[in-house]
Amino acid sequence: MAIWSADVIAPVIVGVVMLLGWELLVRLLALPPYLLPGPLLVGQTLVQSWAELFPSLLVTLKITVLAFGAATVSGVLIAVLFTQSKWIERSFFPYAVILQTTPIVAIAPLIIIWLKSNTLAALVVCAWIVAFFPIVANTTLGLNSADPNLRNLFQLYGASRWQTLWQLRLPSALPYFLGGLRISGGLALIGAVVAEFVAAPAGARAGIAYQILMASYNLQIPRMFAALIMTTALGVMIFVGLTILSDRLLSHWHESALPREE
Repeated sequence: MAIWSADVIAPVIVGVVMLLGWELLVRLLALPPYLLPGPLLVGQTLVQSWAELFPSLLVTLKITVLAFGAATVSGVLIAVLFTQSKWIERSFFPYAVILQTTPIVAIAPLIIIWLKSNTLAALVVCAWIVAFFPIVANTTLGLNSADPNLRNLFQLYGASRWQTLWQLRLPSALPYFLGGLRISGGLALIGAVVAEFVAAPAGARAGIAYQILMASYNLQIPRMFAALIMTTALGVMIFVGLTILSDRLLSHWHESALPREE
């Protein structure tokens, strides 16, 4: 409990100091709000605009959750398929890499055009592309990292491929999978926001990215900062939630979740 308290208190203290420094800088330099608003003004704007910004954030959250869920399911299934045959992994893994390295901003307009009849599906596909690779890569690595001595033992006792996968490979891959999950959660949010930026000119005006765009176009910089803070807070909540899930699943048996001595 003491370690957890220290882990929470230290970032809070740093954050408070940074906010105080930010407010002090704005006041000393007399910066106008359209250049850099102070945190107090941003906070006031956040409260005043909450009724408009929060529903938009929920739309972005919906896209993020759908894309993250699709990335998790498809990533695990494809990783399991890769580990069944080296030929399959070597043949198809480069295409997963292509999805990761292709700029989503470049292909998002095409996806939105192809799925113009369903804007939500287009945004989910864009976010899925961004979130997909970490789960595939980490889970494949974990499945291939099972102890070879244990694999030989399973073969010695005549275990089937399914039994080896379920009882040895998947438990061994769990820490890798959860690590990919934490990366993918944040990337799903980034992909959703980027897709909304691209889709906004095409008429998609519901997500938080649309609010950010409109605020920037109208030089409502405090409102833009408020929307950015809400998006950032959502990303932090996703990461913290997945970290807690990881610690719960790995506690008492994996060294990454065991308490470390200071």
